Amino acid sequence: MSAALFLALLAVLIWAYLLFGHGFFWRVQPETLPAPPAQWPSVVAVVPARDEAASIAAAMESLLAQDYPGSFSVVLVDDHSGDGTADIARQAAAKAGTPEERLRIVSAPPLEPGWTGKLAAMAEGVRAATTDGAPELFLFTDADIRHHSSNVTRLVTRLEGRGCDLVSLMVRLNCKSRAERFMIPAFVFFFAMLYPFAWANDPARRTAAAAGGCMLLRRSAYERIGGLASIKGELIDDCALARAVKREGRRIWIGLSTTTRSLRAYPRLADIWNMIARTAYTQLDYSPARLAGTVLGLGITFLAPPLLLFTGAAPWLGLLAWAMMSAAYAPILRFYGLGRWRAPLLPLVALVYLAATIDSAWRHRRGKGGLWKGRVSWHSRR
Repeated sequence: MSAALFLALLAVLIWAYLLFGHGFFWRVQPETLPAPPAQWPSVVAVVPARDEAASIAAAMESLLAQDYPGSFSVVLVDDHSGDGTADIARQAAAKAGTPEERLRIVSAPPLEPGWTGKLAAMAEGVRAATTDGAPELFLFTDADIRHHSSNVTRLVTRLEGRGCDLVSLMVRLNCKSRAERFMIPAFVFFFAMLYPFAWANDPARRTAAAAGGCMLLRRSAYERIGGLASIKGELIDDCALARAVKREGRRIWIGLSTTTRSLRAYPRLADIWNMIARTAYTQLDYSPARLAGTVLGLGITFLAPPLLLFTGAAPWLGLLAWAMMSAAYAPILRFYGLGRWRAPLLPLVALVYLAATIDSAWRHRRGKGGLWKGRVSWHSRR
């Protein structure tokens, strides 16, 4: 058997497994909500914010307009912003006629060694939220998320109805610019491939994942895992939190949202490149061996099929693997309202992601990994 034929057969087998044996990660299906709970637990939203002047008003307005039947309030943690984030949030709350007790704005303390900035801000928000009481649930959400008016109600319904300790939503990401239409659907696709939602939602499997922009967590689970201090140095904090909760034998759930959206725009390819490069090498646990394995695996899975077709080395098998790949990618393209003609472009998109992953490792080597909002993760300085 020639090397080209072996490579082609391997690519076909990989895509057969991904299509039918990997949790059907590529399917996008509407979710049926369970019945609403008999009693609505108290919820406090914790919003860490650092230099979010462009989005904080819309994010606050959407949170303060929630139709949640139970007790609900918001704690905004201003993480040393230099753009008036806190003042803009206050103005948005005043414009909405928000009662003073519904929104509390606190300042993040100086960052302690060993903590990432976002987790430290979230922990400060929890401290503020529990000063005058003990809410039953924490909603950790980013300062660039516009929540549908029923989002908290639906999150609580999922958590209570499914018996979960943690539920999260991958919010609908911006997909307007050319760069976003080219790259963003693949970001969701690759995330689901890495963490099949069906496996994460299955208590019998070890897979654990969460989407950090919108996570609802029981306070009892927060206390059981030792709070955010137990994951204080994690750059990919959402999945670390999901692992900590699931390790305790508790149920988690993750899904896609069509109505709660990210306000963060990525107008240029460089913006998305930097977003990938910030955490890609972290996902590989800073391991050169894992990086090499990733380069080889992505090369065989995504790049080999078109190369085998166009070089004539194993054209029919290359075409079959490419067709299977395109079929898997099509549902997320439909989810984002994009044409199926984009599906065969996935190898090119994967090549960009692969290059950004290599750049992530190079940045880490130069001590510039994890750069976000003007701060370098402590991992990059180890």
